[in-house]
Amino acid sequence: MTDQLAPGPPEGVDVVIVGAGLSGIGAACQYRQAFPDLAIAVLEERAAIGGTWDLFRYPGVRSDSDMSTLGYSFRPFGLGLDDPPTIADGALIRDYIEQTAREFGVDRCVRFGHRVVRADWNWTTARWTVTAETTGPDGRRTVRLSARWLSACAGYYDTARGHRPALPGADEFTGVWADPQHWPADLDWTDRRVVVIGSGATAISIVPALAQRAARVTMLQRTPSDVLAIPRGDALSARLRRVLPPRSVARVVRGKNAVVALGFHQFARRLPTRARRFIQAGARRSLPPSVDVDVHFAPPYAPWDQRVCFVPDGDLFQALSGERAEIVTDHIDTLTPDGIRLRSGRHLPADVIVPATGLQVRLLGGLRLHVDGALIEPQDTVVYKGTMLSGVPNFNQVVGYPNASWTLKADLASGFVVRVLRELGKRGADWAVPDRPDPADVSDRPLLDLQSGYIRRAAGTMPRQGRRGPWRMHQNWLRDVVLLRWRPVTDTGLRFGRQPGHPNDGRPQHETTGALTV
Repeated sequence: MTDQLAPGPPEGVDVVIVGAGLSGIGAACQYRQAFPDLAIAVLEERAAIGGTWDLFRYPGVRSDSDMSTLGYSFRPFGLGLDDPPTIADGALIRDYIEQTAREFGVDRCVRFGHRVVRADWNWTTARWTVTAETTGPDGRRTVRLSARWLSACAGYYDTARGHRPALPGADEFTGVWADPQHWPADLDWTDRRVVVIGSGATAISIVPALAQRAARVTMLQRTPSDVLAIPRGDALSARLRRVLPPRSVARVVRGKNAVVALGFHQFARRLPTRARRFIQAGARRSLPPSVDVDVHFAPPYAPWDQRVCFVPDGDLFQALSGERAEIVTDHIDTLTPDGIRLRSGRHLPADVIVPATGLQVRLLGGLRLHVDGALIEPQDTVVYKGTMLSGVPNFNQVVGYPNASWTLKADLASGFVVRVLRELGKRGADWAVPDRPDPADVSDRPLLDLQSGYIRRAAGTMPRQGRRGPWRMHQNWLRDVVLLRWRPVTDTGLRFGRQPGHPNDGRPQHETTGALTV
C-alpha cells in the first residue's frame, strides 16, 4: 500500500492503532478476530515490532510480571516450550510478540517509521484524520489516514529519551555512559568497574547480569525500593502440564497468578506494616549479614506507593552475596574523571556509569488530539472505564496495571473496544463518546495512582479519575473483568449517536468553565 502525501485526500481505513508493541499487536489481533474484514493500520514510530521489548536491549532485560499474565489471553505464552519460564528475557518476549503478529496476520498491517503527531475528529463525517510523519528515500513526508476508530497503544513513556537528572560534574567523567534505553551494542564491561545509578526495576535487573563479567558492580541508590524474590518457574504449571492440555494449563495459571498478584497488592495496601515485614524478611533470609536490609531495602514509603520489584530466584540477592556486586545508599556529591564522589566522602571508582534513573512520560505516543478543531488537553479529561476519555469520541488508550501485568488490563481494554464497535454496528450508530461526569465527582487523582518519580513529574499532564463508577481506575483485575467484559456496553456515561453532526444528533454539547470541559 502506498502512502499518500498531504494535502491529498487521506487514505481510508476502519481503525488506526498507534504503536506495534505488546498493546498494539494485542489490540490488532483482537479486532481482527472479531471483524475479519476490518481495515486496520498499525502506525509504529520505530522500525520493528515489539515496543518496549525491542527498544530495551541492556543486559538482563526481562519481564517484571509473570509471563502467564504478561502473555495474551488469546495466545498464551510458551505453548511450544517444554518448560516455559515464569519470568522471560526481553528477546524471548519480543519473539513472542512477533510470532503472534504473524500468526494472526496483523504483521501486514504495521507501517514502520510512522510517527503520529496529531489526530482530528470531525463530528460531521464521524471520522478521525490521523497525521503521521515518516522519513524515506525522498526525505520526510506527511501521511494522513482517515479512520472510524483510533486506539492509542503506545504506552506512556518516551521511547526517544529517558529521565536523566542533572548530575554535578557529569562533564568531568571520562569513562563510558551506558544508557539502558539506548544500550551501546559494542560495550564490553568485562573486568571493568561499573556503577549503576538507580533502584528501580531496570537497575535491579541489570546488576546481576553485569556482575557476571564485571570486575565490580556498584548499585548506587538514593532511596531504596521494595524487592521481593519469586520462583523463576511455576510449580502449579509444571504439575498441571502432566495431566492437562497446554491451553487449559495456561488459563488456570493465568487466573491463579492474576488473583495472587491482586491479593498481594490488596494485602500490602490494607496492611502495609505487615507487608513491609514480609518483604524485608525475605531479603534478610537471602542476604548475608554484611548487607544491611534496614539501610538498603527499607523504603520511606509504603509497599505499592511505588512498584514492588520482583527478582526471579532472588538473583539480585545472589549477586550482592558474592564478591563482584555491592549496594550503596547515599547521595551524589559530584562526578569525577574516574568515578563518583558521595556526600559521605566515599569515592566509587567507575569505568562505566549506567544511569538507570527512570522514564520520561509521553502520553498517547506524543499525538495531539483535536475534536472539531479544539485541542484536547489530557489533564482536562476524565478516564472512562480505564480506557476511553470524556468528550473524545471513538477513541481509546491502553494503559496497563502498575500493580500487576500490563497485558491483563490491555486485553480487557481491547476487548471492550470490540464490544463498543459491535454496539455501534447493532445500533447503526457512527460514534460513541463518554460524557463528562459531574464536576463534583471528578478527583485530583491522575491516571496512574503511584508515587513513582516519573509519575509525579507528569501528574499534571495526565487524564484524571472520577470518584466512583466507570470513572475510577480501580487497579483491580477482577473488578475490571466485571466492568469491561460483563457490564453492558450501554452502561452509565457512554453515549452513541449518528452523523451528521447537528444540534439534535445526540452528541454532547460542551461548555467551557475555567480549564475544564464540562
